[in-house]
Amino acid sequence: MSKFVGIQTQIRRNNIRSTLILMGFPLLILAAVYGVVYFLTFDEMSNPQPQVATDLFLGAIPGTLIVVSIWFLIAYFLNAKMISMATGSKTLTRKDNMRVYNLVENLCMSVGMKMPKVKIIESKALNAFASGIREKDYTVTLTRGLINTLDDNELEGVIAHELMHIRNKDVRLLVVSIIFVGIFSFVVQIAFRSFLYGSMTRRNNKDNGKFMIIILLIAAIAYFISLLFKFALSRKREYMADSGAADMTRKPWALASALKKIAPNHHVDDVKSEDVQELFIENTPKDGKVGFLGGMGKLFSTHPPIEKRIKFLEQF
Repeated sequence: MSKFVGIQTQIRRNNIRSTLILMGFPLLILAAVYGVVYFLTFDEMSNPQPQVATDLFLGAIPGTLIVVSIWFLIAYFLNAKMISMATGSKTLTRKDNMRVYNLVENLCMSVGMKMPKVKIIESKALNAFASGIREKDYTVTLTRGLINTLDDNELEGVIAHELMHIRNKDVRLLVVSIIFVGIFSFVVQIAFRSFLYGSMTRRNNKDNGKFMIIILLIAAIAYFISLLFKFALSRKREYMADSGAADMTRKPWALASALKKIAPNHHVDDVKSEDVQELFIENTPKDGKVGFLGGMGKLFSTHPPIEKRIKFLEQF
């Protein structure tokens, strides 16, 4: 990982990347729709009919875009409430904890950014995350265990890391990617359940079985591609946020020390949503699935190994 290249350069690169992702996910959805239509228009001799497929696909585009837009808009305006419900987080005011509030406020003032909301999760685990798509929804959430365990320098490093996610527009990018990946996940689940139900109730309807298999396979492939894309971007953004936090606080050793304390006790048991878990500063699966899968598991990890992040910070 190269050394921190400057906040404005990072923001510009992330904005370009965000635009590409916003374009890429709808294109992937349309590609999946075309794939389904293409394979379902084979004639009795199993020969493709590309013109028929294209005509049907063009007719399906408006409906597809409308459904995706509705899904996206619901998540766009309700993501903050959904995350709060999933984590059970509560707003933290200056009166509630002057130490934490002042750390966040001072860091924001040092770089000239608007202060986000601050929330707390009542958990003994050590973890934190940033979230929000719109500026008014930007939030830094900390666990009680993190606040009580870390000293001021370490806590400042963690907060700076989360503020960098907001400043670099990482939170917006990640939430948007989660929304689109959720569409593929939903289609896969519906197709799989329909296939199982159909196999039990309509054993003689071969065409229906073929239809569901095609949808299931194509949706699964698209879901797999979207996951790899999202996870690769997530891993890179963690290094960028680490280096940005080191630059913001001038104390890379403090964040490295915090990560060492977070590593053995980061799992927040009350947060069941995998999408929300991906937001945390550390979210290695509690059951060690990534380690079990070895090299393949790394492709499905949203964060680089914490040992590598600590080593990277110690090089500053």
